Amino acid sequence: MALFWSLKPHLVSKVWGGEKLKTFKKLKNFVDPLGESWEVSRLSEGSSSVEIEDSLVSIADLTSKEQLPYLVKFIDTSDNLSIQVHPGDSFAKKYEDSMGKTECWLVLDCSPGAGVYLGLKPNLTREELSRAIENKEDLSQMLNYFPAKRGDFFYVPSGSIHAIGSGVTLAEIQQSSGITYRVWDWNRLGLDGRERELHVEKGLKVIEFENDKNSSDYFKIKKSLFSTRGKVELVRHSDFNVDLFNLEKGESLEIEAPQSDRLNSFINLGESPVSIGGHQLEGYSSLLIRPDSSSNQLTCKQYTDKGSECSSFLHVY
Repeated sequence: MALFWSLKPHLVSKVWGGEKLKTFKKLKNFVDPLGESWEVSRLSEGSSSVEIEDSLVSIADLTSKEQLPYLVKFIDTSDNLSIQVHPGDSFAKKYEDSMGKTECWLVLDCSPGAGVYLGLKPNLTREELSRAIENKEDLSQMLNYFPAKRGDFFYVPSGSIHAIGSGVTLAEIQQSSGITYRVWDWNRLGLDGRERELHVEKGLKVIEFENDKNSSDYFKIKKSLFSTRGKVELVRHSDFNVDLFNLEKGESLEIEAPQSDRLNSFINLGESPVSIGGHQLEGYSSLLIRPDSSSNQLTCKQYTDKGSECSSFLHVY
């Protein structure tokens, strides 16, 4: 039989966190600003969990790196994230004993005028950026700014300098790595009242400065993806593949869940429950699946008696 795990996320307070994830998750007693909900994670610093025989068990204790080389989060911002960069696999293995961190974003909601900082403006040099950091200049002026709307997609390869702006709620799919090099943090203090640690030396080593690696084409930007019915292929990466599905009310379809060492994840992107292989996936929640060796076809259906006129969910595998 196929294995189905309904996951409980790891919640992360952030100085830049917002209130929307508390509403999505119906969290009435969470006091601090909620920045991230790690939906599918086996990282030691924050594993999602599953209830087995009335006990919560960490996914890290139930899976291997090969089975879950990716991580899925919801992120909500009331302020800008730090300007940061993630290393690639070779640098991360050498200096951090970790895989690298390529990620991608699907925007679920946006305040008017909100957006993301992604990539450097043309012809900026390493020396110019280093000097600006040393002088505590506003680094956002050196980055591309992309206004964002619901349904926008951005691919963020390792080495891409970036920051999610204020007023953005999104789903992030990334390699299973927690390595982040902050190079500037808007001269603010953390929740503990202290300046957050920066990682300028390592950050400058891994940032990509070539113009062709700081362009909108390189970031595979897509728009208005929730208006497309059915399947939308978002990205293919060695550690994660991501498809978006948009179902009309009462619609059903068959999805192939590939059989491999890697586990399949389904993440509901709205309030309406969805049936995945006969298992109910509640709003803004996640399901981890190991397909049956005899069949890898899953029937996915939008419930007709609950929620909105349509549903959207991600399939990550």
